Amino acid sequence: MSDRHVPIAAGARIGHVHLKVADLDRAIRFYRDALGFDLVARMGDQAAFLSAGGYHHHIGLNTWESAGGPPPPAGTTGLYHVAINYPQRRDLAVALRRLLELGWPIGGASDHGTHEAIYLADADGNGIELAWDRDETDWPHEGGRLAFVSLPLDFEGLLAEATAEAVGAEAVGAGASSGAGLTPAG
Repeated sequence: MSDRHVPIAAGARIGHVHLKVADLDRAIRFYRDALGFDLVARMGDQAAFLSAGGYHHHIGLNTWESAGGPPPPAGTTGLYHVAINYPQRRDLAVALRRLLELGWPIGGASDHGTHEAIYLADADGNGIELAWDRDETDWPHEGGRLAFVSLPLDFEGLLAEATAEAVGAEAVGAGASSGAGLTPAG
C-alpha cells in the first residue's frame, strides 16, 4: 500500500451488518422483539433479514457456518460491536426501557460527548452499541480537533424521556413485554 491517502466519498455509509448466529429463531426474537426491528425476509432456518423504516435490511442473520455453535472465545479477532443509531434521544430511551423490562443485561454505558451509548451483547455474544448522536455543532473539540470523551451516562435523564405512552407505542408483540424466548449469551 502507498502512503498516499485518498479519502472515501463523503456520502459513503455502512449499509448493513450480517451476523453468524447459532440459533436463527432466538436471534430473530432478540432483534425483532427486544430491539424492535421488522423481519422483512427469511430463508427457511438458514438466514433472516431485518430492518427499520422499510429499508431492505440493516441486519442479516445466518447459520450457514454457525448453527449450534458457541460464541467466539475472548481474546480473538472479529467484530467488536455494531452500532445502532437512533434518530432521537427519546428513541434510545425507549430501547433502554424495553431492554430493562426484559431483564436483558446491559454491559456498559457512556456519554462520549458526540453521542450517548449503551453497550450489550445479543444471545450469540455479538457486541451491540445502542446510540444517539448529538448534533455536530454540540460535539466537543480540543485544539480544533474532535475530542472523544467517556463520561458516565445520565440514565435517569435518559429514562425520563421514555414516557409510558412511548413505551406502549414502541412495544412489539407479547414477547416484548414478557421476554419469552429471549436469553442472553452466558
